[in-house]
Amino acid sequence: MGLSSDIHETPGSDLPVTGRRLVVIFNPVAGSRRPGFLDVVAAAARAEGAGLEIWETGAAGDAERMAMECACAGRADVVVAAGGDGTINEVVNGLAAASRKGARACALGIIPLGTANVLAHELGLSFRAGALGRLLATGAAVAVRAGQANGRLFTMMAGVGMDARVVAGIDPAVKRRLGKGAYALGSLREIMQGPGLDYRVAVTSPDGTVSHHKAASCIICNGHYYGGTFVLAPQARLSDAAFQVVLFQRPGRMAALSYAAAMVLGTIPRRRDVTILPALAVSVEGPAAEPVQGDGDIIAHLPLTVALVGGILPVLAPS
Repeated sequence: MGLSSDIHETPGSDLPVTGRRLVVIFNPVAGSRRPGFLDVVAAAARAEGAGLEIWETGAAGDAERMAMECACAGRADVVVAAGGDGTINEVVNGLAAASRKGARACALGIIPLGTANVLAHELGLSFRAGALGRLLATGAAVAVRAGQANGRLFTMMAGVGMDARVVAGIDPAVKRRLGKGAYALGSLREIMQGPGLDYRVAVTSPDGTVSHHKAASCIICNGHYYGGTFVLAPQARLSDAAFQVVLFQRPGRMAALSYAAAMVLGTIPRRRDVTILPALAVSVEGPAAEPVQGDGDIIAHLPLTVALVGGILPVLAPS
C-alpha cells in the first residue's frame, strides 16, 4: 500500500498536534442520517486550532478521486472520511493511489455517518461530535493493516456468498429510507430463494500451508466486528499480520436462518458448522462474476484473490 512501509515506526508520528490541516470528504447522502452532526464536529476541531476544509461528494467514485487529489497536492495532514464504510473504503483506496504516485502519506480520520459504521466501532471511536472534533484536531494515529481483494483495498472484511448477494441487491433509495432495515429485507429475500451456492476456498495459513475447503459463504475478516457490532471472528485485529477466515459450511434456508440468529446471539464462533482459520492469503472460486463485498460495497467479482498489503495505514483513534 505504501502509506507507511514500516509497522515498527509510530504511525502518523509526524502529525502536528496544533494547526493540523484537515480535509473532510463528506458524503451528503450518509450525512442526511445525522443532520448537523458534521457542522458540530467541524466547529469542535476548529476550536482546537485545526484548519478544516469540507469537500462534498456527488457520485460514487468522488471520494476516492478527491482523496487522491488531496494527498497528491499536499493539502492535508489528515484526510477525513465523513460517511459510512463505503465512503471510508473509497478514501483509503484514494490515499493508496496517491502513495503509489509518490505523495507524502496522510493519516485517515473518520466521522461515522453511515448505516453500520463497522470500522468506527472497531477503532473504538466516540460517536459524540465534540470528542470526534478533538480527536481529529489533536489525536494520535494507530496502525491498521488493510487487505486487498482483486487489487481493491478493504479495511474490515471481504465476503462471498449470501452477504455479498444481499449487498449487491440493495436499492440505494431503500437503504436511504430504511438504513439497516434494508439489509434485513435483503437477507430475508436471499434466504427465501433457497439453497446457496458452493464455493471452493483455498486458505494459506501463517505457516505457509494451504488448506482447501467448500463453503456456502465465506467472510474474510480483518477486524472482529461485522454489520455494526456483531462478532464473527473474535481473534481478528486490524493491526495483525493475518486475517481470520470464517467459513459457513451448511447451505439452505434453515441454515441461513440459524446463522442469522447465531450472529445476533454472538454464538457464530462456537458452531460446529462454522470454521474459523487464520490466513495470510485466500482464494475463492465459484460461479463466474459472483459479487464480492468489501466494507459493505461490491468491490470485486469471482474468482477472488485476497492478501494483506505490505504497508500500514495510520488512522486516528483513541489511545
